Amino acid sequence: MAAIRAFEAAARTENFTAAAAELGMTQAAVSYQVKSLEERLGSPLFVREKGRARLTPLGQRLLPPLSAAFDGIEAAFASHREEDETLLTITTTHTFANTWLAWRLGAFQMEHPDLAVRMTTSNELCDLRGGDADVAIRGGSGGWEGLEEYKLFESSFTPMASPECIAALERKLGRTIEPHDLPDQNRINPSDDWWQQWFADNGIPYDESILRRAGIRLENQANEGHAAMAGQGFALLTPLLWKGDVAAGRLCMLFPDRISVRGWSYWLAYPRERRMVPKVKRFREWLLAEMRQALEEFDGGWAVQGRIPAAVGS
Repeated sequence: MAAIRAFEAAARTENFTAAAAELGMTQAAVSYQVKSLEERLGSPLFVREKGRARLTPLGQRLLPPLSAAFDGIEAAFASHREEDETLLTITTTHTFANTWLAWRLGAFQMEHPDLAVRMTTSNELCDLRGGDADVAIRGGSGGWEGLEEYKLFESSFTPMASPECIAALERKLGRTIEPHDLPDQNRINPSDDWWQQWFADNGIPYDESILRRAGIRLENQANEGHAAMAGQGFALLTPLLWKGDVAAGRLCMLFPDRISVRGWSYWLAYPRERRMVPKVKRFREWLLAEMRQALEEFDGGWAVQGRIPAAVGS
C-alpha cells in the first residue's frame, strides 16, 4: 500500500520531489517505493527525465483507477469524521433513561443544535472503544479499566406506591402504615435482594416464605415504578429518579426517612482518550451541571413531602 501510494502521488504530480513533500517522505524513499512496485509488476512505470517523471503506458493506465480508489477511501473516512463530530450516541439503562435522562435530553440538544443526539437503552455491557456508543451511563461500583468515570449519584431505595394503594391499605388497617406491615403486602418483585436489605436495615423480621411469595416480577426499576403508579403494589424505588412522579402525586414514599443505600452508584463513563472530543466534553459538562442541580433540589427537602397527602388518605 505504501508503494502504491507513493506511485499515485508521483504520477499525479509527475515529480518525485513534490510527491515526497505531499507524503511527508524523502525523495529517496519515494523513489525506493516506486522501484519496489515496478519490480513487483515486472515493468517500468516512469520514464525518468530531468525535473519530471513521465508515465509509461502502463503507468498511464494504472493512475486513474488508483486515484479514484484513494479518493473513495478518503471520502469514506471524511464521512465517518463528519458523522463522528455531529452525532452523540449515549447508552444508558432502561431505568435511568425513562425516569431521568429522557426528560432532560432535549434541553441538551436545543443548547447544541449542531449536534444530533441518539440514546440507546440496555443493561448489558457495551464496548465503548469498539464504537457501540460515545458515552455510557451505568450503575456499578466504578473502576472500569481504561475509562474515565464521574460519579453521578449514589443508588438508594425506599418503598413507594400510588396514593390510592396506600389509602386502601390504611383504610383496611384503620391506621397509618408501619414498616412491619410491608412483608405481608402485595410487593412488586417480592424476592428482590433490595427487599431483603430494606427489611434488614429497618429491623423488620421476615422469613423465606415472605421472599418466595407470589407477585409480579419485572426486569427493571422503570417498569416497577410504573406498575406501582398503576396501583399494583409496593415497589422499592430510587427517590431521586422518581422525584417528578412524587411531586405530581402519582407516587408517594411511605417512609421518607427510611432510605437504604444499595452500595453502588450511577456513573458517566467514556474512554480516557476521548475526554476532550468536543461532543463528549459538552455532554459531560451539561450532565454534571444537571445532576448537581437535581441533587441540590433533592437535598433541599422535597423528599420529606413525599408522604401521601392527608386529603387523599382520609
